[in-house]
Amino acid sequence: MSKSEESDEFLNEFKDVKPLKHTEVIQTNNVQNRLAKELKRKAIEREQQQSFNYLSEAEVDIIDPYDHLGYKQDGIQHGVYKNLRLGKYKIDSVLNLQTLTFDQARHEVFNQIKTSHKKGYRTILIKHGLGLKSKPFPALLKSYVNHWLIQMPEIIAFHTAITKHGGNSAVYALLKKNQEQKVHNREIYGKRQG
Repeated sequence: MSKSEESDEFLNEFKDVKPLKHTEVIQTNNVQNRLAKELKRKAIEREQQQSFNYLSEAEVDIIDPYDHLGYKQDGIQHGVYKNLRLGKYKIDSVLNLQTLTFDQARHEVFNQIKTSHKKGYRTILIKHGLGLKSKPFPALLKSYVNHWLIQMPEIIAFHTAITKHGGNSAVYALLKKNQEQKVHNREIYGKRQG
């Protein structure tokens, strides 16, 4: 068989084959480009959130695993703090740090409190554990949770939980009202005055 006959036979075998449309390739690339851009944007957002996390990683006052935690900002009424201490407020959210690494716990405390405040939650329960065997010292997370909660302006008070909510291995955190809640309270208070 001559080369021209081979060529004719070859072309004859592929006469039904249609070339791919160029636009189909572009669409695939566009989808891939959009996906890549979306993944990059999310990675940048995560990185920014972590870089805005101001919770200290520096040395901390070491708390004994069995010590009670307690703090309230100036101006918090005694009755409000007492109700928090006695576990009388509805728990809006629970954050369990006991299975997390130090960095994960720091990240979760920061994000959970910010998110809870935006949602209008008032009380969250943070389970830090006793940390009897934590390294480099016992009660590592408990000590840092105590330190971090004081750093966060959204937190107006916190106290060790009652036994049924975890006792010395957990803490109630009371969040201040968000702007929407403050406006709502002003409207109610104004109506009562009028």
